[in-house]
Amino acid sequence: MAAPKAAEDWSFLDAALSRGRSGWSLLRERGPGQIQFWFIALLIGVGSGFTALFFRLGIDLLQSTLYRVEDVTRLSASTRDLPWIFFILWPTLGGLIVGLILYRFSPDGRVRSVAEVIEGAALREGRVEIRTGLASGAASLITLGSGGSSGREGPVVHLAAVIASWVNNRIAAKGITARDLLGCAVAAAVSASFNAPIAGALFALEVVLRHFAVHAFAPIVIASAVGTVINRWQFGGVTEFDLGSESALGFYIELPAFLLLGLLCGAVAVILMRSIFWTDDWAEAMRRRFNIRPWLKPAIAGAVLGLIALAFPQIIGVGYETTSAALTGELLLREAMVIAVVKCAAVAITMGGRMGGGIFSPSLMMGSLVGLSFGYIATAVFPDVSGTETLYALAGMGAVAAAVLGAPVSTTLIVFELTGDWQTGLAVMVAVSTSTALASRLVHRSFFLTQLERRGVQMSKGPQAYLLCMFRVANVMRKPDHDRAVPPDDVWEALEAGIYIDPNATLEAAMPMFQETARMWLPVVRMGEAGEAPQILGTLHHVDALQRYNRALAATAAEEHS
Repeated sequence: MAAPKAAEDWSFLDAALSRGRSGWSLLRERGPGQIQFWFIALLIGVGSGFTALFFRLGIDLLQSTLYRVEDVTRLSASTRDLPWIFFILWPTLGGLIVGLILYRFSPDGRVRSVAEVIEGAALREGRVEIRTGLASGAASLITLGSGGSSGREGPVVHLAAVIASWVNNRIAAKGITARDLLGCAVAAAVSASFNAPIAGALFALEVVLRHFAVHAFAPIVIASAVGTVINRWQFGGVTEFDLGSESALGFYIELPAFLLLGLLCGAVAVILMRSIFWTDDWAEAMRRRFNIRPWLKPAIAGAVLGLIALAFPQIIGVGYETTSAALTGELLLREAMVIAVVKCAAVAITMGGRMGGGIFSPSLMMGSLVGLSFGYIATAVFPDVSGTETLYALAGMGAVAAAVLGAPVSTTLIVFELTGDWQTGLAVMVAVSTSTALASRLVHRSFFLTQLERRGVQMSKGPQAYLLCMFRVANVMRKPDHDRAVPPDDVWEALEAGIYIDPNATLEAAMPMFQETARMWLPVVRMGEAGEAPQILGTLHHVDALQRYNRALAATAAEEHS
């Protein structure tokens, strides 16, 4: 009886394996079904949450080892007796390693962050560069662990997007499904990094997907909750910042002061963003002028940071220690103002010097310092109608961060969840609204969208602008054997008049040509080398381009309102 029983077991196992293989093949060919999608979204949330956790622990381990401190939350206070050489040695060596990593794995020598995730959601079917993304994560980890002055949230978001991209490739996910899985990864990463489930979900919707469609809300919330569970499993349910005493709004007559604070924070956010871009341009110009190897630039930036850290160790790392001191009023007016200026310079050197890290944590620190400074002045001038100066620090933290990120809703909620103070919502909202209104007029909506604009990706103008970049002329044109092809003589006549377009161009370049030439079609030509005849590949017709563009607009509108 044993032999038939064993044969029956093997038969059952073979059948199960066969069903598994057929199910995997079906998943790769057709994409996930509804039940499979929810399960995959949950797994992506788990992976992204642990990625954020390990990234944070990795930074802590590097900082505690290199700077000989036991509690990295007291880093600047614990390094005052450290030999001066370490302040210069570690960020310089870290910058050198970062430079070599990016020189080897990044085509343009830049780290990848939130901007590339936004681009991936809009233009790349919910995908980012996997190999370069992993290298960028390693570069950011080394930057922050060795003394760079930037944030950990941007790299974590991109690493989570790498996980989603890998999964999307494995299951052949496309369109809405791929973008929703990307949003799940981002939400889990942000919530695990901040212990902020509500803000994590809204950040993915507001900043990355850039819509609040109902179909995306539920899975993204689930993934965000998973990320929060992972954070609390390691760190408990405590908030990132302990305000000590409860802040309170003195009188409603004080609200105009928060309007002014918002305008000030908007201006500070613009200065922070433009200083990064200016430093990046200036450093690249100097590198080319003196023929400096690209991989040396982060090392030079690290050395400069080390010199600054000798006098201001507060710039090392993400800066949450200083942010917490500002929120609890432990800094004096002059101290807060000086550190804010120095921090702005340090962030510009770190990011402009092509080191790693993100902009979120620096903007929180800058905002708290600016808000505290404003609060000291406001409470001194109007002591009878004002609340505490720490309330201004809290509002300033949200106002600068919201203006930099271009995310007033999720940033406001992040401030509340980071501090646990929900009683000061009116003051924070007033400051956030005015800061984002001002900053959005002076830059391309946000730091991330301005980064993309500088690379020629028109995201800030909405889908009606960036969707044109998705279609290459070669994929829309009519070939010479098309049943409604243009006669060859007409094509050559247009070519001789200098009217043609390259097959690798996009519709973004083609549409203005239709308007300028008043033609209904353009020759698609690959120009040869000197002395070689041009190769006519086909014709791009205005009606075909419009049809493809209109279908993309309709699909985008349907996704955003589904």
